Amino acid sequence: MSLYFSNVVLHRGPSATKEEDHCIMRKSNNYWPVSSGENQMDMDKTKDNSIAMKSLNADDRALLYPKLGPYFDDGQRRVDYVLTYQIAKPISIRQKSPKMKENNFIRKIQRSLSMRGSRAHLQPKEDPEITSDEDDKQNKREEFEKNLLETGLELEKADECKIAGIGFLKIHAPWAVLCREAEFMKLKMPTNKVFEVKQASNIVEKIRMFIHKVTSPLHPKVKSNKQESVKSLCHPFSKEKEDLFDFSDQEHFFDSKTRSSIVYEVLKRTKCTQKDPMYSMGLSSLLAEVVYTSAYPPHDGDIEGVQALPNDRKTLYEEWASYCVFYKYQPIGLIRKYFGDKVGLYFAWLGVYTQMLIPAAIVGVIVFLYGCATVDDNVPSMEICDPRNNITMCPLCDRACGYWKLVAACGTARASHLFDNPATVFFSIFMALWAVLFMEHWKRRQMRLNYVWDLTSFGEEEEEEHKDNNRAEYELLVMQKAMRRVNSDSKNEKMKLTCTDRLPFYLNAAAMMAFMITVTFVIVFGVVLYRISIKTALEINTSAGAGYNVRATVKTTAAIINLIVIIILDEIYGVIARWLTILEVPKTDKSFEERLIIKTFILKFVNAFTPIVYLAFFRGRLVGRPGNYFYVVGSYRMEECAHAGCLMELCIQLCITMLGKQLIQNNLFEIAIPKLKKMLHKKTSKMDKKQQEELIKTLQQHEKDHFLGPFVGLNPEYMEMIIQFGMVTLFVASFPLAPLFALLNNIIEIRLDAKKFVKEFRRPIAVRAKNIGIWYKLLRGLSKVAVIVNAFVISFTSDFIPRLVYQYMYSPDTTMHGFVNHSLSYFNVSDFQPGTGPTQPTIQGQKVELCRYKDYREPPSSSTPYDFSKEFWAILAARLAFVVVFQNVVMLMRDFVDWLIPDIPKDISLRIHKEKVLMVDLFMKQKHGMKLAPQEVHNRKSCTASSSNQSLQHC
Repeated sequence: MSLYFSNVVLHRGPSATKEEDHCIMRKSNNYWPVSSGENQMDMDKTKDNSIAMKSLNADDRALLYPKLGPYFDDGQRRVDYVLTYQIAKPISIRQKSPKMKENNFIRKIQRSLSMRGSRAHLQPKEDPEITSDEDDKQNKREEFEKNLLETGLELEKADECKIAGIGFLKIHAPWAVLCREAEFMKLKMPTNKVFEVKQASNIVEKIRMFIHKVTSPLHPKVKSNKQESVKSLCHPFSKEKEDLFDFSDQEHFFDSKTRSSIVYEVLKRTKCTQKDPMYSMGLSSLLAEVVYTSAYPPHDGDIEGVQALPNDRKTLYEEWASYCVFYKYQPIGLIRKYFGDKVGLYFAWLGVYTQMLIPAAIVGVIVFLYGCATVDDNVPSMEICDPRNNITMCPLCDRACGYWKLVAACGTARASHLFDNPATVFFSIFMALWAVLFMEHWKRRQMRLNYVWDLTSFGEEEEEEHKDNNRAEYELLVMQKAMRRVNSDSKNEKMKLTCTDRLPFYLNAAAMMAFMITVTFVIVFGVVLYRISIKTALEINTSAGAGYNVRATVKTTAAIINLIVIIILDEIYGVIARWLTILEVPKTDKSFEERLIIKTFILKFVNAFTPIVYLAFFRGRLVGRPGNYFYVVGSYRMEECAHAGCLMELCIQLCITMLGKQLIQNNLFEIAIPKLKKMLHKKTSKMDKKQQEELIKTLQQHEKDHFLGPFVGLNPEYMEMIIQFGMVTLFVASFPLAPLFALLNNIIEIRLDAKKFVKEFRRPIAVRAKNIGIWYKLLRGLSKVAVIVNAFVISFTSDFIPRLVYQYMYSPDTTMHGFVNHSLSYFNVSDFQPGTGPTQPTIQGQKVELCRYKDYREPPSSSTPYDFSKEFWAILAARLAFVVVFQNVVMLMRDFVDWLIPDIPKDISLRIHKEKVLMVDLFMKQKHGMKLAPQEVHNRKSCTASSSNQSLQHC
């Protein structure tokens, strides 16, 4: 084996030691393996090219090699992956650092005192701890890079770059490595065989083609090398079947996404022992110990400016990551080609979800308009607004609040009808079916993408094999456990962490989760106390006519406080969930991700929906009655709902929470925080704006990517949409405009996420995936819970069931006339507990003897005063019956729709079957050709050996 460095070819003999290899590697910054049989002229030519390239500046190299972007200095070999590391400062600089002097002051005094008796000349020495740490990192890097060379990768170092203190290790995978790893990873690559994809002639396909033509202006202008009517057969790559693949263009046979994923697999597999064979450090361990500071594949090129050459990144920026094209479809194929299957599936799912919100938003607006159109025809609200009824209501608080007339609740009653009308029941059923249609539509869309992306045969075993790798923290704990083993017989056993080892971590996580949920409940209860106390304080200094304005102000401010608390706790809970997951030390990355998702979802779901659940199901339920109210924290009386019910307050809370989270947390934070970071970075920089712009122009692509933010994964993006999906489906009976607000948010969210991925983030590793994983299970669970929640909201929170029972059981003319009087009970003011009655026993100059309150109880003159009446039990039975019937009917309809719509489109199943048949035919022809080849050679030899006078025409 021989090693070729930037300007020198060094041959390694078979007896060379590891120490000699380290010395060789330290002599140059740029190195890559060269096979021993390589032509010396080719090596000299490459060496001369390298020297010539280094003699040119960046601008001249860019003119000489137009494709110089993510490339080596020779402008020919592509940079497939980049590792960055810190470059140690010179000794003189470190000694001048005041912070270092302060930290090592005592150590320097001890060293100087110990050297006073020495006759040797005193020379400046650096801190031994600092030098040992830097040397240790340097040794680990050298060993790791040497192991990378042995895998066949080509490396090039850039220590002297324009970014101070940062060194870059550029990695290139040659053709041999790409072929070897592609075969090992079982990557499906297109073969020479193509077949025509015929469109079906049924009505559904004709309608789809018609819609496709009509919406052609909405399609992005993305060039595709493949015709839509032709598809290549794909087969797992194998060097033994070279005849199947087209190797004429080796440079583009593996695209940049595939190349970076191949190099990443090699990096994960390569280890560094560093004189400790019991603990082998992989890339994740080296990053955790800051041996390398970051690792990322470079972007294809620039997206703005004159120097930005055409590339996939620039196309995505123009046709996808711009707000000007918000009305266009997403180029899902190009997204997948550039970012990988996992990112492509996320944006495909987000696009399907946004499209499905369009009919939901339209129906929601129609339901809301129906409420607006029928508000004047609503009999209960007309009776409340009729001053002739002259109904005196009991006080809403002790002592400070006085008696009030029911006509004062006219505005609230009319507003409640906008969201509490018979159409909301229809909308709840519609949204339950909408959820299952959305699931079915996504499954079919996902299957179609799997076919187009050749992922239909990508199984769980392959996914586990390539994605599940032991994490660095797990390997470290296993090493520590192995070192604690004293028994020599057990040293050779394979160590692993058992449930007993993790039990303290599990108990700690469970206790911490319970504590955080309790904190959420306490904060919600604190907001409840805020509403009670502020409302009571304002009622004391407010006239009776402005009482409802006071209550509306308190409700709105309380909802805003809940929103602020939710946003703050969301950020805290995200950090806590990650910390708890790290403490559990999951074995693999997939296990870590799933546990983190579950913890984060539980905490954020409880945080977002606890105030809403309280308003929907608990407020107004534990109030008591006049003369026997329930009190908390001393003299605070529990909250009552308005006369029209708590549905209006639930709507206000849901509206403010949903809009606030989407506007502030999902959009404003994602836009403002990166810009603030850039502003702070520019202010802390010693260069002015023009110098920074000139510096950026001279940087290479991998250096520009260093300034971008690290890719943090798709979990935050999915979590935003899952919480939004919960708000759209769970309490949609109280807020039919939720799908509309979600649709408007998602139109912006798609372009905002696209801009982050293309412009703000480093390029992520292309991960293979055929579905969205655990997120689909969460969506399906939420859609089922939504049916139950909406059934309880309609039954217990709204007045739909009481009105229905009155109309068909108690109304004399089967109309709603008299419903308000029927829903109010009587209370004798003489039964107030001492000190709880109002200070003013009169209203409008008249003394009050009986007041009314909303409940179904016996009158004071009854033999069982203030007990629940038979109307109460009849309505309760009707409510429970409605919940059971609604839930079973809707679930049955969901299951029927699920059964009716097949998961795999018929045309896709036929194409998959046709591909299998064609692939079998292709293999049979290839096998038949291999059998014929030896026979033809034998015939040719026999013809050659025959007499020269004989004719060879028969051969």
